[in-house]
Amino acid sequence: MKSRKRVTSVAVLGAGSWGTTLANHLAGRRLAVRLWAFEAEVVASISRSRENSAFLPGVRLHAALEASGSFAETLAGADLALFVTPSHVARAILRDALPHLPRHIPVVVASKGIEADSLETMAGVFAAGLDAQDHPLAFLSGPSFAREVAAGLPTAVTIASRDGATSRLAQETFSTDTFRVYTTDDVIGVEIGGALKNVIAIAAGIGDGLGLGHNARSALITRGLAEMTRLGVALGARASTFAGLAGLGDLVLTCTGDLSRNRSLGMALAAGRSLHEIQTATRTVAEGVRTTAAAVKLAARTGVELPIAAQVHRVLFDGVPPRVALQELMTRNLRDETD
Repeated sequence: MKSRKRVTSVAVLGAGSWGTTLANHLAGRRLAVRLWAFEAEVVASISRSRENSAFLPGVRLHAALEASGSFAETLAGADLALFVTPSHVARAILRDALPHLPRHIPVVVASKGIEADSLETMAGVFAAGLDAQDHPLAFLSGPSFAREVAAGLPTAVTIASRDGATSRLAQETFSTDTFRVYTTDDVIGVEIGGALKNVIAIAAGIGDGLGLGHNARSALITRGLAEMTRLGVALGARASTFAGLAGLGDLVLTCTGDLSRNRSLGMALAAGRSLHEIQTATRTVAEGVRTTAAAVKLAARTGVELPIAAQVHRVLFDGVPPRVALQELMTRNLRDETD
């Protein structure tokens, strides 16, 4: 496969905690980085005080990192575009940014989720919006809390692309002594792992909030991994991908880490708070809520059973008490573990 020129200028679209962290990480590699933010106050905060006070407070940003609310300004002259938007607005932001996207540059997507209406992963959304010959695609996923990456703590992630030259270019662009990047061509597996782990993390948070113990958490993680793998394989992924960073790695982190928004949401539900109350109290997005609804629909369409996701759906949208939902998981018909 042909090689691609070294990246020197990156446009990052999406200034939440993860987008800001990745932009700052790349700026620390002495790349020219411009960060697009939807919120004018975020642009002002970064430009004025070198801090994203809304989504990444307390983290000092590199002086070379520029913030903008303009797609044209952000994308001008970029060698690579990185999209880190919430999954439910990814299609709209891609559409609005597309007229300003320089020809032939690769696009890396770090958003995770399944689109509610189309039931497409981000790979499907971006493939529909871009010409793969003009803009080769790669997808970044894996166990990576933004604050730990921002603090320079050791992290390993995966870049998935069907184009080997693009995955190697992204690997070289993002890798540092503390941020190790592996490559794979299993885009579907990486995408399903990155999306479904958020659903299982809500279940794990519910279990932790109810005080059900480490045994229950371990069971939810293990059986959650089986659900992720089952759906991914049905969609064309390799089962082995789910034993890697974008599968088991991200699942364990999101189900056990105190920085996990989805686990925290589950714990709040277990404490008796409503979904509406939880969502209106924070600006950050727990992707697992929308992904739960989409995953249950996708499972029905593909004929795949997702019992944990189904029970999380009942808690989120049908008003079923968390303890009742988890008890129903324990009393399902007995079966072989490999079924």
